[in-house]
Amino acid sequence: MSFASQVRLFIDRRLSFPVDDDALVLDVGSGDKPSWRADVLLDRYVGDEFAGQRSGTRSARVSRPLFAADAAEMPFADGAFDYTICSNLLEHVPDPGRVMDELMRVSRAGYIEVPEAASAKIVDFPSHVWWIRLDESTAPPTLTFEPKSSRWADPEIGRYFERTGLENAVARVLDGRFEDRVVMLHWSDRIAYRIEGEVPSDFMRVALEQPGHTKDVRASVIAAATDVVTWRRQRAIRRRRIRYDDIVRPELRRGDGSYLERRIYSPGSHP
Repeated sequence: MSFASQVRLFIDRRLSFPVDDDALVLDVGSGDKPSWRADVLLDRYVGDEFAGQRSGTRSARVSRPLFAADAAEMPFADGAFDYTICSNLLEHVPDPGRVMDELMRVSRAGYIEVPEAASAKIVDFPSHVWWIRLDESTAPPTLTFEPKSSRWADPEIGRYFERTGLENAVARVLDGRFEDRVVMLHWSDRIAYRIEGEVPSDFMRVALEQPGHTKDVRASVIAAATDVVTWRRQRAIRRRRIRYDDIVRPELRRGDGSYLERRIYSPGSHP
């Protein structure tokens, strides 16, 4: 990938959110790498026991108010957010349709990033449970989800990688064209999607037990560069005070006028 292409990809994935600094932004499945632009975080797996569902560290990063909840049943009110970021989550969940329905319920627009099926069929993480494609023949383009029943699309290729130890080398080649490794979908109003079956329960269970992705040097450099470029905006955005009752479902409201703090919330929890 050329330097210019790397810069464009960096801007598209990390910096270019089509909202102003007053917009309220949610990061769904924030894990240990929450987006700099998010005001509120949500992650179901915040503890050490589900390290396989995130990368880099064993527990979720609590850099902003973080709701420990299922993305398929969010504790937020309808239309609570102007924008949602959902990056590298849908390939892990048993019911991506429910998650996308929730994204559309709590937000008016957003960004989704998932592995692209053709690339993933060459080398994929063992914790991923869907082959995902973007069908651009429809308007809007349709995300399609085909359930995996094993890690490898072709078991013979899997055995070849295991025998030769070439998997990491091939992954590095593919990652050199990262823009072709992922689907990057900016959506507004609605997400068009199609689910083509269910993930076998045994495969889902094994996927949840897999070790986490290792954070490489490049990922650390990208994270550091993002902080350098955005630190002034981050400082301004973090000054905002958000009332708990303004974003949660009516049945979870406390009526005490409390503001969100930088800590973990469970639905119905109290300060």
